[in-house]
Amino acid sequence: MMNYDIVIIGAGPGGIFSAYELVKLKDNLKIAVFEAGSSLEKRKCPIDGEKIKSCIRCKSCAIMNGFGGAGAFSDGKYNITNQFGGTLYEYIGKKKAIELMEYVDGINVSHGGEGTKLYSTANSDIKKMCLQSDLHLMEASVRHLGTDINYIVLENLYNELKDKVDFFFDAPVERVLKNKDVYEVYTERDTAVCHSCIISAGRSGSKWMETVCKNLDIPTKSNRVDIGVRVELPAEVFAHLTDELYESKIVYRTEKFEDLVRTFCMNPKGVVVNENTNGIVTVNGHSYEDPKKHTENTNFALLVSKHFSEPFKDSNGYGESIARLSNMLGGGVMVQRFGDLIRGRRSTQSRIDESYVTPTLAATPGDLSLVIPKRILDGIIEMIYALDKIAPGTANDDTLLYGVEVKFYNMEVEIDDHLETKHKGLFVIGDCSGVTHSLSHASASGVCVARYLSECLR
Repeated sequence: MMNYDIVIIGAGPGGIFSAYELVKLKDNLKIAVFEAGSSLEKRKCPIDGEKIKSCIRCKSCAIMNGFGGAGAFSDGKYNITNQFGGTLYEYIGKKKAIELMEYVDGINVSHGGEGTKLYSTANSDIKKMCLQSDLHLMEASVRHLGTDINYIVLENLYNELKDKVDFFFDAPVERVLKNKDVYEVYTERDTAVCHSCIISAGRSGSKWMETVCKNLDIPTKSNRVDIGVRVELPAEVFAHLTDELYESKIVYRTEKFEDLVRTFCMNPKGVVVNENTNGIVTVNGHSYEDPKKHTENTNFALLVSKHFSEPFKDSNGYGESIARLSNMLGGGVMVQRFGDLIRGRRSTQSRIDESYVTPTLAATPGDLSLVIPKRILDGIIEMIYALDKIAPGTANDDTLLYGVEVKFYNMEVEIDDHLETKHKGLFVIGDCSGVTHSLSHASASGVCVARYLSECLR
């Protein structure tokens, strides 16, 4: 049994920035970080596009788990805003939330992100253009590190922490128990005892987090699930937006059902990738800072949020069932031309090959209308036509739609304004809390808890 002052569960952005700030403020603390995945240099997805073209469902997904969390191989976008990315500001205040996100941005820049651009969506011309088409542009400052620079930043952060913090990789935590005034953290091989425990298990740890809350009687409430597709089209179509803003978060209210459809995770000149969450293969997107790694395409998600209350409350279960259906029909991710979708026919490999848009992901041609519920699909089609007004070419026949893209959110855990549960010394941060949904918010939540703990330990 190993004794620590603080144990951090999860080495994603929340866990990393908790450790970073704790070491900075209290260098005499004994800290351990337990991570279900591998160290950064060992995180290798077996898909090579030649011998292995689709997900083989590794025991621990190298894209989702490991040092850096699910964001390690993302496009490294840090959105500094309270308008999206989570509700951290509801707990710690809007001003403090922004200050912490800006602090995180400064650390990223000083650890390898020098020279990367900080974009701003505060552009009246583009905002006006969107409003004229009944589209609403969300405001944010956006730091784009790129997948390549993001990796360097994480590498530098790890090198700074590795001699000051005990890291345990490939060590998924099985359970967390409270024993009087200490916490016991169990893995298959080790047991650690600590006075304070910070849980930062990420999106992929949502199911595990539910069991922890149940065992420790921590109240939760249901959260939403986001369901949609990833759109891929020629980079020129969105160039006038991405050159100026990089990430344009656009929201549209559909005429038919008045549902909200939004763009998410825009990757100019990027690539579409697989993502494995709890054994379910979904789709995501990456982009790079290095021009040599740019493609001719831009990709982004179109998502519709669904929130269930009574009598059905399992939002994630609903999203999983749709993703599993896609996996059953397509053997993984499916792809369909927009022209085929609106004509009510499945895409075939020959139609994909003849398309003017070359796919950046090897996916199975199919029919998304057999997978995605009609109401959600109708909203996505409406949104594509709406976007076509500000970015002509979006609704072209050869625009590719990959499905399904599902963003799972943990049930929202009951925490106070210090992100502490009803059990003193037990904190829940990052995306597994249901409070944050982005790299910047998750990182900021880690700094927030670290500062509070350092004050308590004085």
